[in-house]
Amino acid sequence: MVLAETNFTMSRFVNLEFGDESDNQLQLEQKALVKDEAYYLAEARTAFETSNFEQGLRFYSKVLEYNPQNAAAWTGQVRMLIELGEFREAKLWADKALERFPNEPELLAAKAVALGRSGDLQGALAFSDASIEERGDTPYVWLARGDVLLARSESRAEYCFEKALLLAPRDWFIAWLVARIRFYYEQFVLALKLIQQAVELNPGNFLLWLEQGHCQQAVGLMDAAEKSFSQARQLNPHSEEAGQALHRISQMGVLARWGGKLRGLFKR
Repeated sequence: MVLAETNFTMSRFVNLEFGDESDNQLQLEQKALVKDEAYYLAEARTAFETSNFEQGLRFYSKVLEYNPQNAAAWTGQVRMLIELGEFREAKLWADKALERFPNEPELLAAKAVALGRSGDLQGALAFSDASIEERGDTPYVWLARGDVLLARSESRAEYCFEKALLLAPRDWFIAWLVARIRFYYEQFVLALKLIQQAVELNPGNFLLWLEQGHCQQAVGLMDAAEKSFSQARQLNPHSEEAGQALHRISQMGVLARWGGKLRGLFKR
């Protein structure tokens, strides 16, 4: 009985002594968990950087629920749709956004990419020109310009990508984006060169190793691709894509060995 009373008294003493500190800690934790415009914008960026484009689309949509005047979120939605290959939807969202922000350089640039990948090469160039005329001197404006020029099979795209990389020196994200554009247009050797640059800048990012493997596989460097996929899986053991890529490489190796044996039999 005495022990119980002592514990009760001590408990009350602790609550009185440290009550303010506990309340302050609780308030700090609650503040940290506030999901507002800034929170969802940061989450959208993280989703983009990890190639979770569907998730990025949802997060940018949440940003707009808090602030419909956030031009970056509108542009982000269009860019996510482009990455998902939804070029028609990207154009529609760009048009809707441009009603609010008719002079937003990156929004104009994003629409240019959507048009270029949809086959409207003249319209794409016009919107890309407009994005630059609006003093759009950001890496994405130049990335989009290069994308449009590649769609038009113009060699000037190289200058645009160099410009984007100069505006963001030693930024793995921009190097990765250029690599993705090169890969989309089946310029696999150039894409590999850029993804290797991104890996050097951020070697702990499993996604970069994964995409490096895809580039190496595309140019026939199977052993190198297998090593890249293995590295990706080490960095992210839960990556289904890395596991599937390794399985495909393994299957191709088996087929190649059987093919070699069959050729040997026929030669006999």
